[in-house]
Amino acid sequence: MLLKQQTIQFSAHSTLYDLIVPKENILRKINDLIDFSFIYDELLNKYCTTNGRMAESPVRMFKYLLLKTIYTISDVDVVERSQYDMSFKYFLDMNPEDDVINPSSLTKFRKLRLKDTDLLNLLINKTVTIAIEKGIIRSKSIIVDATHTLSRSNPFLAIDVLRERSKLLRKTIYTFDDQFKERMPQKNTDNDLEKELVYCKELEKRIENEPSISSIPAVKEKLNLLKETVEDTQENLTLSKDTDAKIGHKSAESSFFGYKTHLAMTEERIITAAVVTSGEKGDGPELPKLIEISQENGIDVDTIIGDAAYSGKENLKITSEQNIKVVAKLNPSITQGNRKDADKFDYNKDADRFVCPAGHLAIK
Repeated sequence: MLLKQQTIQFSAHSTLYDLIVPKENILRKINDLIDFSFIYDELLNKYCTTNGRMAESPVRMFKYLLLKTIYTISDVDVVERSQYDMSFKYFLDMNPEDDVINPSSLTKFRKLRLKDTDLLNLLINKTVTIAIEKGIIRSKSIIVDATHTLSRSNPFLAIDVLRERSKLLRKTIYTFDDQFKERMPQKNTDNDLEKELVYCKELEKRIENEPSISSIPAVKEKLNLLKETVEDTQENLTLSKDTDAKIGHKSAESSFFGYKTHLAMTEERIITAAVVTSGEKGDGPELPKLIEISQENGIDVDTIIGDAAYSGKENLKITSEQNIKVVAKLNPSITQGNRKDADKFDYNKDADRFVCPAGHLAIK
């Protein structure tokens, strides 16, 4: 069950925050600047308002995740640190003597409550709103471009994350006991996700069997992060191909399997819109959506700055109708010729070639 409003119990110890958490502390600044109540409205449909046990405030749970992201720590460690770090408690709107949540509640929240929630555009909208209110955004120009994102089912991405976190764990251990290298398991040298998971589990086991090492706070933090990464990887491991991802091209010779994130941002470097497509899609066709979302987020757009991919006939027509100036090099290859709509090919400016509707790169 979720109450309409979180009840805040003030205590005589709350004045400690003014003594311990300085005004220049980044968490104090964020908390004082942003009203996080919009999180409650966004996640209300994820909870029952009449039945069940009293739920933790979704706003506070979301703040736990922000702390976890800002400091790159596990669910277990962000909760543990919130017990004694006064800046964390201040950020979470807790009294100094309040108890923290069970880490399993945070794990459930990030895996279930945030499912199917468009947090990306929600947070972009809030960021733009605050930037406008504070007078940070003054320009009426937006810069547009796209970046590549590997599919979650791509095994090399998971391996890279696991290897990086196991590496950080080993380096931390060696700062305390350089001789521990002799007791480490043999590293996995194959690009095989299953073998990497086996290696990480064996690494965890050997460290946990050495209390003199595993009890060191710095080691414990890195160990917990690796364990959480292993669990998440196992839970999301998909042997079948991601059906939504497609092969995209960074150049005529190199490709990737995944998605494209199309972005718009102001000259002040504030992101105003984001659209995610499969990897084979061209950049140009997403410009109307980027303009529309930017305008919905409160940006008065009068100029678009981008590369040749955004200067197609349709885009020039749409921007002309809205009196928006396009600053981009004209490229004749993106005009599509006289093809019928059903036969149109997307132009991939990275590979400088057309991509057919099925996602295949043209050879001529």
